Amino acid sequence: MYMRKTQFLLGVFLLSVLGNLAGCARMKSDYDAHTTATPAKASSPSRTPIQITKADLGKLRWIVGTWRGTGGDVPPFFERYQFENESTLAVETFADETLTKVDDVSRFVLMDGNFGHSEGGSGSVATALDDNSITFDPIGKGNSFRWQRESDNSWKAVLNWTDKTGAAKERIYNMQRWPVKTR
Repeated sequence: MYMRKTQFLLGVFLLSVLGNLAGCARMKSDYDAHTTATPAKASSPSRTPIQITKADLGKLRWIVGTWRGTGGDVPPFFERYQFENESTLAVETFADETLTKVDDVSRFVLMDGNFGHSEGGSGSVATALDDNSITFDPIGKGNSFRWQRESDNSWKAVLNWTDKTGAAKERIYNMQRWPVKTR
């Protein structure tokens, strides 16, 4: 289960970290497509990082919370998004729905007007931001991705890339607030 959730984080947040996945041939094939592909040009309105302020990050507060992710041919996974301070968004991935064991932590940091994640000389940087979404494009190889708010209790992570044959690809993960709030 950890490897499948790591595949999601790799596709969305770590983008260029190699060697953390093993598993079935289909997942290996998806992993290879993501890490060796060039970004799909249609995946983002701008390839240029946008200048973001701490105040601008307020537009992203809708993502704060704990979420259950589904889709992308992986079992459900669980993540928590929280601002550690006014310029750092931490994303914790949990082992399961009990939320007792953190498997991974990624940080998106605002630095010199750019908001993104980097690790090992690659990563992602924000290229668009509005009240309901943020788009990231890769630094180096990897996916372009967008976090798109659907409601107070749901959003989508939309990954875009070009596979080895040059075909544009897209994968969508549906994120629902966890635990589900009942009235």
